[in-house]
Amino acid sequence: MNRLLLSASILTLLAMPAAARDQIRIVGSSTVYPFTTAVAEAFGKASGKTPVVESTGTGGGIKLFCAGVGEDTPDFVNASRPMKKSEFETCAKNGVTDIVEIKVGYDGLSIAHAKDAKEFALTKQQVFQALAKEVPGADGKLIANPNRMWSDIDPSLPATKIEVLGPPPTSGTRDSFAELVMEKGAESFDSLKALKKSDAKAFEVVWKAMREDGGYVEAGENDNLIVQKLQANPDAVGIFGYSFLEENEAALKGVSVDGVAPTYETISSGDYKVARALYIYAKKQHAGTIPGMAEFVAEYVSGGAIGEDGYLADKGLVPLPKEEAEKTRTSATSMTVLKGEELM
Repeated sequence: MNRLLLSASILTLLAMPAAARDQIRIVGSSTVYPFTTAVAEAFGKASGKTPVVESTGTGGGIKLFCAGVGEDTPDFVNASRPMKKSEFETCAKNGVTDIVEIKVGYDGLSIAHAKDAKEFALTKQQVFQALAKEVPGADGKLIANPNRMWSDIDPSLPATKIEVLGPPPTSGTRDSFAELVMEKGAESFDSLKALKKSDAKAFEVVWKAMREDGGYVEAGENDNLIVQKLQANPDAVGIFGYSFLEENEAALKGVSVDGVAPTYETISSGDYKVARALYIYAKKQHAGTIPGMAEFVAEYVSGGAIGEDGYLADKGLVPLPKEEAEKTRTSATSMTVLKGEELM
């Protein structure tokens, strides 16, 4: 009888939920990381418990976020692109069914190099020619990328080796760069424009495949590391969010794309076309268990944070237009759940 009672007691204890975390956990995008860290610090000063923020990359962060519900999984994920429908479906399969999408602002994707490097400008077509694994040859047929120097693409460009430091495939910045620059650059070739019409999947493979011969160097999720490498090698260029360019403007300068330089003004006006929205996603199912989630969201979407004169603008976040910011604030504070049909 005593053994039975002991067994029953053990089973009861195992069935009981463990004590909830008293600290919010956030993973995801390295681009959104400095903004979320600033909000976490402001929230921590008010509440006494500063959220833990980890830079894992957008793809890696969403994978952790979607792994399930429970205190061993993150409460929020930073994302430098919208969540994909396939990721949303993975979340649902793992029981993460109530997700709140919060658009927090805009960021420009910057191509930059060292301040003392020779200045030059690029077009999306030239960037595609520099970084794609395959490019159209003289007859329009795809060939292995033959361009080793920038001047191989256009004599007006520097006669220096093509070396571009950029994010890995798990990064939302990589996804956005491919869609905003590589795809558009590919479309500028008649042969690839025709391929897009005849075989969209084959066209997608072309603009997504980056060269693997040293012209494009995956520099990991640490954007600060890219900045350091650019300072060490003035001939190299890097790809990262505008906030990192602004933060390091004493050492780096942006490269104009299609005649427009990446600046706060050109991104907010829409003139700089290599820009994307930034997001955080909240796991609503944790809101009743992990303390402070609603208050953290309220701080993030407050005018003091994401407003035109908010502290995130000082860090390089381009604010949402007032009407869009109000819409975000309403859906975020009411924890409106994201629907799968809203995703691509």
